[in-house]
Amino acid sequence: MSLVIEIPDEVANAIRLPAIEQNQLLKTELALALYARGILSFGKARELTALNRIEFGLLLGRRGIARHYTEQDLEDDITYARGE
Repeated sequence: MSLVIEIPDEVANAIRLPAIEQNQLLKTELALALYARGILSFGKARELTALNRIEFGLLLGRRGIARHYTEQDLEDDITYARGE
């Protein structure tokens, strides 16, 4: 399943980027906004941007968006790293 968002021509024409760059920019901005609000996970937001983990993490930093990483996430990562 894919989702199509309709943007009025007047708005699309007002985006000051070449048309070929608009799609990726809009996906990236949507991913950042949804991640910042806790609606998308890091992995899914990263997937929407088509960036790798490091690139997406750096982009979050440049935008001043805090990583959502709880103590439970840390415990899960440590357990996984130990092979448990």
